[in-house]
Parts: sequence; C-alpha cells; structure tokens
Amino acid sequence: MAPTLRDSQAPIERVQVRAYTVPTEEPESDGTLEWRATTLVLVSIAAGSVRGLGYSYADTATARLIHERLAALLEGKDALAINARWEEMVRTVRNLGSGGICAMGISAVDNALWDLKARLLGLPLVALLPAARASVPVYGSGGFTSYDIPRLQRQLAAWVSAGIPRVKMKVGRHPDRDRERVAAARSAIGEAQLFVDANGAYPRKLALEMARVFAGLGVCWYEEPVSSDDLAGLRLIRDRAPAVMEVSAGEYGYDVRYFRRLCAAGAVDVLQADVTRCGGVTGFLRAAAIADAFLLPLSSHCAPALHAAVGCAVRRHARAHRGCARSGPHPSGLRTRAQGVRRRALRRLIARRAVSKRARAATVWGDAARLPPACKRARPSRERRGRLP
Repeated sequence: MAPTLRDSQAPIERVQVRAYTVPTEEPESDGTLEWRATTLVLVSIAAGSVRGLGYSYADTATARLIHERLAALLEGKDALAINARWEEMVRTVRNLGSGGICAMGISAVDNALWDLKARLLGLPLVALLPAARASVPVYGSGGFTSYDIPRLQRQLAAWVSAGIPRVKMKVGRHPDRDRERVAAARSAIGEAQLFVDANGAYPRKLALEMARVFAGLGVCWYEEPVSSDDLAGLRLIRDRAPAVMEVSAGEYGYDVRYFRRLCAAGAVDVLQADVTRCGGVTGFLRAAAIADAFLLPLSSHCAPALHAAVGCAVRRHARAHRGCARSGPHPSGLRTRAQGVRRRALRRLIARRAVSKRARAATVWGDAARLPPACKRARPSRERRGRLP
C-alpha cells in the first residue's frame, strides 16, 4: 500500500525556548550602536524522538513571545510541513507587527523546524534544501570601532593567516579617524580583500566622500554607508561610488517586501539577509528568490553555523559572514562540508577570542546538560537565562 500524507506526518510533541545573555569580553561598538552582551534565543522542537535546534539573536522578550504565542500553535502539528507552520506563525502575529521581535521569534522557530526535518529524514540540511554548490566563500567580520588600532590589526591579520581571504571592519563612529583605521587595516592584511561597514552612520555626502577615500585604500565592499531605510541614499552612493566598490545592505530586512523594495530601488550591488531575522530558512530562501529575480548576488549575515547550508542552496550566493563572536550552536542537521565553513575553522576562530567560560558555554552549547563538567558551574542563572515556565 502506498504511503499517504497522514503516514508521513510527524506531530510536534514539545517546543522549548531559552534565552542566554552572553557577555562580551569588553564593551563593543560599531558606527551607530554600543553593547556589552548579546542575547541568544534558543528553540528546541521535539517530534518522533528527535530534537531540532534553532536560534536567533534577539531580546529575551522574543523568548516570551515564542513561549506564549508560538509554542502552543505548533504542538500537535506536522513538523514536516514547514511552509504551513511558517504561514500559521505569520498570521498569529498579525496584530503584533510582523517585524522586529516577531520576525526574530519566527526565525528561531523556523530554523529549528528545518533542523528537525533534516534529522527526521536522516539528511544534512544542505542535501534537503538541496545544494546548488559545494562551498560558499566566507569573510571574517569584526574590527569594531571600540578596538584600538593594534587590536584591529591583530584580529584582521589573524583571519587572513587562518586562510580567510576577506575581512570586514566597522567604521563611522568617528569619521575623522576612519581613514587612519582603514589604512592600518590595509597595512595589516596585505593583499586580502577589505570590506567596511558603516551601519548607516554617515550622512549621504560624507558617505560619498568616504567611498572615494576607502577606494583609494583598496576597499571593495561598502556596507550600509547610509541607513538601510534610506533607499534613495543607498542608490545615490551605489551610482556614484567607484566602480570597484560594491554597496551592500539588507541585514535588517524582516520580510520579502523589504528585500523587494531594496532591489527595485537599485539601492544595492549585493543584497544581504540574516536567517536569524528574516523568517528563518524559509524567509531566507524567499529573499534569495527576490535577489535572483533582480540578478543580484545574496550575502548571508552573521550566524555562520546556520548560513552554511542555506548559503550552499542559494543560486547567486555572494559571501557568508564569519562573525568573530556570534557563532551559536551547530545542530547536526545543519552540517555541510562546504570548504569555507568547516567546523575545524570555526573552532579555531572561537578559540582565538578569549571569551569567558560563561559566554563560551552559553554561546556554543546552550544547554547545561550538554556542557563538559568544568563548564557546568558557569551555567547562567535561571534569571540570567530568561528561562520561561
């Protein structure tokens, strides 16, 4: 007898969520923001004696939203019908606003559902999607504006020495110092590709002036020179910047409508999307379809462990972001043998960053039950983790 749809269903048995506050080694900043910690919202979904993991970087309020609004919606439903689950979640948050916390909550859950489906079917996610390529190029990202020049040079040079041929640094907090900092970075990395990210810190005319300065120092990637909401400003910079420089934006996109507006405005050379913000793997693939329709490459932002597989599934993938601190858990269903995202390289990069034991435990493991004995005592407290009843 041929299997039916009912036979293929895998009812979701349990949805759990925790929030981990991960302190940074020291205060960090970019062109428009300062921070001392990052919060990771970790979702675990169980079905058929299998557990899938997903996560996002968001406020602890995101965990409460998942616990109070999304968990009950999912329990008992088919874990294999991810598009149906995604649409249900989007409808549920209609009156709460589809962006921000809601989008990041849906992203964490959707990522967990894809991991769960891959595990249930006994496949790596890269094969389930399926893969369009065997590897994705990566870049090292850090170079915070809070770093002095020696530390900036050490970090970027270490990535290049580790075999990463592209590195990105932050600019924009002190525009009068940016020329010196970028020149120092260029001196440290030799012929490697150099990217800069202003996080929307510059006004339009200053952004144009800095584009010429940076091009003279061999910068080939100019991320968010002005606010990513200023589509006309991005278009202005893209049209007038030196031809060797690609303008990129999109990491703060929460839905396909934003990505379509960005592309239709001619605002970017490279579209960016973040699987922890844009609706998870499902939303990322929709963003990739928009980029493909406009003949633009797509670059993933942050969360390299999550973007490894989806990057290999994207037809026009440009580069994957290798964050210096935000690695997150690495569910087995998300593993890929992509050259640029091998786990061995990820371990080396994490080891180079001297984070505290508590930060390491919270970031890499997420669940104290899985921690080595020496790290269990570093488990964040119930209140610090934001654990929900």
